[in-house]
Amino acid sequence: MVSSGKAVVKQKRITQTLTAGRPITLIRFKTSRLTPSELSEKNYRRIALLNWSLVLPLLLIFSWPYHLICELAGIDKAYRYAGSVLFALPFAITILHGHVTMALGSLHRHHFYNWLEKYPTSYGLFFHRVFISTRFRLAVFLTSLALTPVGLFLSSG
Repeated sequence: MVSSGKAVVKQKRITQTLTAGRPITLIRFKTSRLTPSELSEKNYRRIALLNWSLVLPLLLIFSWPYHLICELAGIDKAYRYAGSVLFALPFAITILHGHVTMALGSLHRHHFYNWLEKYPTSYGLFFHRVFISTRFRLAVFLTSLALTPVGLFLSSG
C-alpha cells in the first residue's frame, strides 16, 4: 500500500499467463480519495449548514450591482428587489453547487443531493433537483434580465 497525502493507493499484483506460457505480472491500482467518514450523514449536515450560512452573503454580493443599476435607471423598488434576487440566485446556486463538488467530488455529490431529498422539512427545505441544473439557472438569470425593461416601462408610465 502506497500512501500519498489523502489518496490511498492499493497495489494488487496479479500473475497471468499468456498464450506463449510465460507468466507476466500486472499491477492494478485502486485509488480511493474519500474516507467513509466523508460520505457520512455528519459530513452532509456540515456541508448543508455551511451552504445555508453562505446563502445570504452570496445573495447580497451578487445582487447589489443589479439593484444599483435599477436604482440609477429609476425603476420601482418592487421590481428592483425582485430582479436583484432573481439576478443573484443563479450565481449563488453555482457557488454552492461548486462547494458541494469540492467537498465530495463530482462522482459523489449525488449522494449529498439524495440525502437532502430525504429531509425536505429541515436540511433540504429549499432544495429541489432542478435548482442545480444549468438550464434552470440560465432561465432565472434571463428572467431577471427580462424584468429590467418591464420594470423600466412600468415605472416610467
